[in-house]
Amino acid sequence: MCNYAIMMPYAAYLRIYEPLSAFTEPDRSKWTAYATAAARSRRETALAQEYTEALRRVAAVPPVLVPERESDHAYVRWLEGVTYVCPWQTRLRSWLALSELRATGELRMFGSDELADAIAALKDEQASDRVYIRTNAWSVPITWLPLFAATERRADQGTVRYSTTMSQSRQRLSRALAVVHGAIRQLPGSRGRLLEEALATEAELTGLLRWLAEFHPYSLIELDYGGLVRLMGAAALRTDESVAETSAAIEALARSEWEVALAMHQRVVARWRTPRATACAN
Repeated sequence: MCNYAIMMPYAAYLRIYEPLSAFTEPDRSKWTAYATAAARSRRETALAQEYTEALRRVAAVPPVLVPERESDHAYVRWLEGVTYVCPWQTRLRSWLALSELRATGELRMFGSDELADAIAALKDEQASDRVYIRTNAWSVPITWLPLFAATERRADQGTVRYSTTMSQSRQRLSRALAVVHGAIRQLPGSRGRLLEEALATEAELTGLLRWLAEFHPYSLIELDYGGLVRLMGAAALRTDESVAETSAAIEALARSEWEVALAMHQRVVARWRTPRATACAN
C-alpha cells in the first residue's frame, strides 16, 4: 500500500482528459472497465501513488530508469454524464524525461551501463508522441496560464487546480498568441526587454497550441499545482493571482499598454522566482 503522506515532488502538471469515445479499441474497452473498477487509482491519491512507484524504481539495485511496460493506470473524471480519461503513460514519460536529462548532461547519477540498457530496451519501440501529461519542476510555466480563467481555480484539501474545456483553452491560447504576435510587430525599438520576453512567449505558445491540437476537441484540460502547494505555503497561495495577472498582461498588450503589460508579467515572474530558486539550493 502506498504511503500518501509522502512528500510530493515540487512540480506542476498539465493534463489532458479525453472522452472515452476518443479512444480506439482495445484502449476504449480497457479504460471503460478501468473507470468503473473498484480498485482503480483515485484522483485524490493518484499523484502520490505514481510518485511512490517512481521512488521504488529509482531505489532499486540497479535503478529502473524506465518501467518495463506501460502503466495501466489513468486519472479519471466525470462531467455531465461523460467519462474522461488521462492515461499516466509512465513508461513513455519516463523515457522522454530520460532523453531530456541525457541531452542536458544531468544523468551522471546513473551508471553508463544502466543508461545503455534503458536506451537499448527502447530504441526500437514505436511510442506515441501524444503525451497526455506535461510536467514542470519548481514552478508553473507562465505559458500554461493563458489556458485558464481565474474563476476556474479550485483549492481544497491541500491542492490547487484549474480546469477548463479544450475549446475554451484553444480560444484563449489563440487569442494570447495573436496578441503577442501583434505586439512583437508594434513594440518600440527601445522596449528590448519586453520584446525579448514576447518572442520567447510566442514560441512557447505556438508549441503548446500544436500540442493541444493533437487531442479530441471535447477534451478537458487541468492544471494541477501538485507539490508546489507545499513549497509556496498558505500565505502565497492565498495571494496567488497568476492566471488573472497573465490575462491582464495579455489585454494590456492588446491595447499597446507596454508598461502595464510588463508590470503584470513581472508580478507573475516574481511570484514564481522563489520556488524556482529553491531548485538551486538542492
